[in-house]
Amino acid sequence: MNRFPLFIDLTGKPVTIVGGGKIGLRRAEVLLRFGARVTVVSPALDHPLEGIIHRSRPYEAGDLEGAFLAIAAADSAAVNSAVESEARRLGILFNRADDQRRCDFFFPAVCEGEGLIAGVVGDGRDHHKTAEAARRIRKTLEELS
Repeated sequence: MNRFPLFIDLTGKPVTIVGGGKIGLRRAEVLLRFGARVTVVSPALDHPLEGIIHRSRPYEAGDLEGAFLAIAAADSAAVNSAVESEARRLGILFNRADDQRRCDFFFPAVCEGEGLIAGVVGDGRDHHKTAEAARRIRKTLEELS
């Protein structure tokens, strides 16, 4: 599947992430850098993250109300499915960390340089190849600075 690279302004936009583990918090960190208002719904966080709103409890229906984007990154497929159902019902763009076939948008490896931003997304079959491409692009962007 070919994916159209869409770059959007997230400044002040509400993003809800369900899941406070490694993947959810890594995505929260990137979204914060781009000005999103990030809420993480999770009973616990892998590590504290300044700048997020943390709802310290399990996901509940209604948690996505008002969100611009929703990310399901819980350790439970059932929870991720519930988040997906709510996002689809509300018409919220949705990313599911455990099943790329169910996503409306794909979370890229973000590469930043002075005044430049690139995103790298693979087809899901070779994460090492995607990571290596992102590393090379980051190096190129640093050299341009």
